[in-house]
Amino acid sequence: MQTLQWQFVRFDDLPIRDWYAASVARVDVFVMEQNCPFQDNDGADFHSWHLLGWQSEGGKRELVAGDKRELVAYCRIVDPGVKFMEPSIGRVVTPRAFRGQGYGKVLMTEAISRHDELYPGKPNRIGAQQRLEQFYQGFGFETVSPVYMEDGIPHVEMLRPTTKEQS
Repeated sequence: MQTLQWQFVRFDDLPIRDWYAASVARVDVFVMEQNCPFQDNDGADFHSWHLLGWQSEGGKRELVAGDKRELVAYCRIVDPGVKFMEPSIGRVVTPRAFRGQGYGKVLMTEAISRHDELYPGKPNRIGAQQRLEQFYQGFGFETVSPVYMEDGIPHVEMLRPTTKEQS
């Protein structure tokens, strides 16, 4: 697995080509692959931090003009009060070509770190696909709801509570 270059920006500061890459990855996974027609652009993107993990040609740590890069991992951290009262990590995606290489774990580790910097001492609530419940438990999330259906897919709400070190 190559080292990723992280981009962490608000929606208004996200270059259009980078937003396009994130949108393609989200639609490819959440709509096409999961055969789930739903409105991916839900308005929460405007109220989120966007975390993009890029892999550059040749695995260089620094990107320079003209370098080719590929989006390997993406998620957003939605502001508190938009989806839930707490901040929320969501739209966690690793494009198909990069799965099975540990990028999802690297992405969640980075997202939690960014969350903790932005919102020290605050919990994080997510709406997780039930099949990924164990994955998120590995990052300290606890299931706090019964299973519910969202867009035809079983989900659960999960909460990563504050830790003593954070509060």
